Amino acid sequence: MSVTVLGVRHHGPGSARAVRAELARLRPDAILIEGPPEADALIALAPEMEPPVALLAHVPGSTRSAFWPFALFSPEWQAILYGTAEGVPVRFVDLPAVHTLATDGGGTAHADPLGELAAAAGYDDPERWWEDVVEHRGDTPFQTIAEAMAAVREGHEPGPHEARREAHMRRCLRAAVKEGFERIAVVCGAWHVPALTGALPSATADNALLRGLPKVRAELTWVPWTYGRLASHSGYGAGITSPGWYHHLFTAPDRPVERWLTYAAAALREEGTAVSPAHVIEAVRLAETLAALRGRPLAGLSEVTEAVRAVLCDGDELLVRLVQRRLVVGDRLGSVSPRTPMVPLQRDLREQQRRVKLGVEALERELDLDLRKPLDLARSRLLHRLRLLGVEWGRPGEARGRGTFREVWHLAWRPEYDLVLIESAALGTTVESAATQRARTLGGTAVSLAELAGLVERCLLADLGGALPQVLAALSDRAALDTDVTHLMAALPSMVRAQRYGDVRATPADGLEAIAESMLDRVRAGLPAAVTGISDEAAAGLVEQLEAVHAAVALLTPLPEHPSSSDPAGESPADGGDGPLGSPPRADSSGAQAPAAGGRVAARERWLATLRAVCDRPRLHALIEGRLVRLLLDAGELTASAAGGRMARSMSRGNPPARAAAWVEGFMAGKGLLLVHDSRLLTLVDDWLTGLTPEEFTGVLPLLRRTFSRFEAPERRAIGQRVRASGGGEEGSRRQVDEGRAAPAVRTVEMILEVARG
Repeated sequence: MSVTVLGVRHHGPGSARAVRAELARLRPDAILIEGPPEADALIALAPEMEPPVALLAHVPGSTRSAFWPFALFSPEWQAILYGTAEGVPVRFVDLPAVHTLATDGGGTAHADPLGELAAAAGYDDPERWWEDVVEHRGDTPFQTIAEAMAAVREGHEPGPHEARREAHMRRCLRAAVKEGFERIAVVCGAWHVPALTGALPSATADNALLRGLPKVRAELTWVPWTYGRLASHSGYGAGITSPGWYHHLFTAPDRPVERWLTYAAAALREEGTAVSPAHVIEAVRLAETLAALRGRPLAGLSEVTEAVRAVLCDGDELLVRLVQRRLVVGDRLGSVSPRTPMVPLQRDLREQQRRVKLGVEALERELDLDLRKPLDLARSRLLHRLRLLGVEWGRPGEARGRGTFREVWHLAWRPEYDLVLIESAALGTTVESAATQRARTLGGTAVSLAELAGLVERCLLADLGGALPQVLAALSDRAALDTDVTHLMAALPSMVRAQRYGDVRATPADGLEAIAESMLDRVRAGLPAAVTGISDEAAAGLVEQLEAVHAAVALLTPLPEHPSSSDPAGESPADGGDGPLGSPPRADSSGAQAPAAGGRVAARERWLATLRAVCDRPRLHALIEGRLVRLLLDAGELTASAAGGRMARSMSRGNPPARAAAWVEGFMAGKGLLLVHDSRLLTLVDDWLTGLTPEEFTGVLPLLRRTFSRFEAPERRAIGQRVRASGGGEEGSRRQVDEGRAAPAVRTVEMILEVARG
């Protein structure tokens, strides 16, 4: 009987290659691997899966879970593949997950053995030391590693959790010997080798350590994993910084440096960077030269990265980060066997993904949907339902254009989403039923009116008719009792958007219009009191809510089919009337109003009348007043002349400069084209600015900078050109020149010109 303990690095391509070769040489009749024993029954599925994958252990009805990831270049994975291919029993021997999850892992921290060995060898980077002495050798000196670990662990006293883990490994080893296996191979982290070889503690001592451990019910399964999650920055304790590089080292049959730099060049060419074969040749030479200068047996990741930076990327760090993301880390996503144990909710999602033709990928990609197409509508509903369950596989983006039938999503699958689905399994056996139950639960626990309105919108987006009546009832009850107008304003936009989805998505939205209009009436009634005596911060928040409600009214109100091109007042809105509400209903040749949409237009007119009344209130906060004037101007309720008159009064010398600046900020929020097209308004702002004293200008400068910085660069440029063309720029600047101070500069310029004429 013989026992061979192979100490490895958990994700080391050199270790993986050496383990496979050593197992072929030893031809063991049993293989013991560091991992949770409850997963023994899942080992047979390994040949049907594409790594990276992970074992997931979770406590049903709890958020406690643990993962054991495996990559193609993991020594344990190669041992599993060898055992299943050769018919050799393979078992996991680490501390059972039922104990690990009961103690939240108990902590596995210990001294960094690689760091200590690297420091002893004169290296400041443990990763580079491991590459030089193990990965680049072509073999792994298991006996030498065991002796090194024994030296590092000399005098080390393991903590309680580590001691129990190693005690359980020894218990499993003794059980395998007792079963009669003759040639046993143990594959474990190099740190544990001294605990499994030499003079071992007695079985009695190990049993005493393991007696009375806390225990929970745990379930295990395989889940897909990604190289991004395998990287150490993802939080996985045994992770590595460069899984894509290690995958390359394990799979490259020969000349790994040349192949790597060729792949890097291909990735850069895909992004439009001109990289030729000559660049690759020069990069290979540089990497090999750097390795020789540093005394390394083979160019490692640091050398090839420097070659990529200097030769392929011309020092452009953005391109270097592209190579880092695409190749060094990688976007590989594993897959599990169809026979893998899954909860019904997971299986339903797999079926839904197949039905709507959406494959999962680790790399983020954009999905543009046209909701008029049945397939795209089904995709949208699935993604919205998953978001209700907490599975953010798709994140909504900003749709191009203004059509409500367009949606843009950013898709990227994360391994933890399988855990979320498992945790949500109690809600239903299908994605639809689980999302419906989650919406009902959220409707009963929502703490604000805005949350309930948003939930109604989400139910309509996800087509959850089973949850909508209950959520709508909760919303109606809450809206009837809530007297805070700001709460109603926060909730109204979601309600109006939700009402629109009944048309866009063919989703029933009965009763929403009545609720939305009732909320709008209550907002109108409470708005005058809400704008009275408020602080600057509260005014800024209220302006945002006013704009949101104003835009919502535009959705609630259909625009006229064929608006007239003439303004009844003889003037068109300064920016062309393309504001949120568009043009108002026009009068025909007889003076009567054009046909309109009945009650909906009445709601719009009542809202605009409310804004007009609030705008005329005395002592109104300047920011709010300026914004209301702009909204009324864009809606055609004020002519440019009337708006100019209000601006002139706000900027009169009787008003403090700070109030005038706040008025301008409210009025100019958004687009700056108004100043480009309306010379009177531009002159008002220009005269006010030039009339400020230096102290006053310094006081209002932060507000002005914030206002004008929000304009697009072409708008700012056009405003400057209009000021210059009006004579306020060039001539004014000449009048302000101090000729005495400018004289030295003039003489210097003259000397330069004389030298140039030579």
